[in-house]
Amino acid sequence: MAERELSLIIDGRPAKLILGEDLRIVRQDVQQVPFYQVVNASYHKDSCKLYIAYIIKKSKKKPYVFIELNGLVNEDENVLRLAMEFAEVLHEKAYQGVKYGRRIRVLVNPNGGVGKAVAIFSKRVEPVLKAAGCVLDVSETTHNGYAFDIAKSLALDSYDAVATVSGDGLVHEVLNGFANHAEPRKALSMPVAPIPTGSGNGLSLNLLGLEDGFDVTRAALNLIKGQPMNVDVFSVIQNGKRTLSFMSQALGLMADLDIGTEHLRWMGDTRFIYGLLRGLIKFKPCDVQLSYKGVEMDKHQMFQTLQSRRAGADTSASPGLPTLPTSATSTGINGNEEDHKENTSTGLPDLKYSTDDTEGWTTFDEEMFYLYAGKGPFVGRDLMAFPVSLPDDGLIDILVHCYAKTSRLEMLGSFEGAPRGEQYWYDSIHYVKASAYRIQPKSKAKGCLSIDGEAFPFEAFQLEVHPKLATLLSPKGYYAAEFSEPSGKKKGTQKKKSVREDDQNEEQGMKNRLWCCA
Repeated sequence: MAERELSLIIDGRPAKLILGEDLRIVRQDVQQVPFYQVVNASYHKDSCKLYIAYIIKKSKKKPYVFIELNGLVNEDENVLRLAMEFAEVLHEKAYQGVKYGRRIRVLVNPNGGVGKAVAIFSKRVEPVLKAAGCVLDVSETTHNGYAFDIAKSLALDSYDAVATVSGDGLVHEVLNGFANHAEPRKALSMPVAPIPTGSGNGLSLNLLGLEDGFDVTRAALNLIKGQPMNVDVFSVIQNGKRTLSFMSQALGLMADLDIGTEHLRWMGDTRFIYGLLRGLIKFKPCDVQLSYKGVEMDKHQMFQTLQSRRAGADTSASPGLPTLPTSATSTGINGNEEDHKENTSTGLPDLKYSTDDTEGWTTFDEEMFYLYAGKGPFVGRDLMAFPVSLPDDGLIDILVHCYAKTSRLEMLGSFEGAPRGEQYWYDSIHYVKASAYRIQPKSKAKGCLSIDGEAFPFEAFQLEVHPKLATLLSPKGYYAAEFSEPSGKKKGTQKKKSVREDDQNEEQGMKNRLWCCA
């Protein structure tokens, strides 16, 4: 497009706006702002002012900041007309294919993470949403189950999206509330977007990437302009009760460091490092039996599938992004009437597998240090647990850290590469994609079960995958996790159990590290 220029006065000084492949703001320096990061552009005739709001990073290592500019335009009639046209073109470019002024149901957990969600929302998130013309319906949660009750009775035609200002636990509540809605399928097609104010913020990391996953301003932009992305979710059946899980299930060490550090939420995500070190001192196997309906067990094939999917994804408008019935007005979340085609099936999917089914199931016979299963690469900033996870492959990624093939030393050595998923290549990691799995604790076994970061009874359960049942808002249409294959396949140091027992200094070193963290 041909460039447009507009001269005006900002903060008492001359400035120039240039509209080309992006927005350039020329003052003392030049700021280049991609159209996607512009949230408002409007001309106010009465005051002869041009208002522009956008988010930008001033350096790569710093978070996004929200900036509002009010430029005074020369009162010459031709200049005023140019200013009006400039604002109209910029607004059109900023919201191409996206509905302006989304209606958002916002749930804020004042006790989530380090307990600053209310202040963070009011100071750093709400101003961005309001600048984008969003219509907000905000509530603070008052007790466990509050978000569940709101989602269960949500007037689906009144909103375009639901925002959770908390950690991953509130997303769990919302999705289970949708599952118990009078129209669960339609409810689960309502896009959900997290504003990361919890400890782990795994979902936000998966949507925004490691660099921006804790950035609430960037998360607000996703809420304004993110596209609906269908994702698989899971039914967990335990004692006859059905619960939806969207992210992960953990047993053994990974459950202990999550559930066992609830009282340390004030530490933020550092609490998980503390829990990990404490668990490594004990270094006990997880006494359960795992069976699964395996589909893919070749790590290199799973990696190649991931690369092929990423290579074929269009980052501006990913193929397969759904159109969803989220509003009764003439246009939906993407400003498109096609958003409102009704799904003829309204109930939750039927369960495919009975708990006594054995055909096609594989039983894993080795002792496990821990089991982690889930959807989405990141479970926290320090761990990309499921690096080859795909949002909609209809499978759950299961990893087992084999007890006989690992050691405390290997676990400590894996810290550095854990945010990049390097432990995936270790020989001590058994990794499989499955359509279902079941867990049976062995006699008198004790432990913790964490589902989406929430504590569940340490009892037998069965899980199966429901393809593309839930909906998230995503800036890319795929998980924003960078994962690569090392030049030489990484293998964990495979120490025999006797070698671990002979290493007398190892446990004392672990204790010293734990005291330092405490």
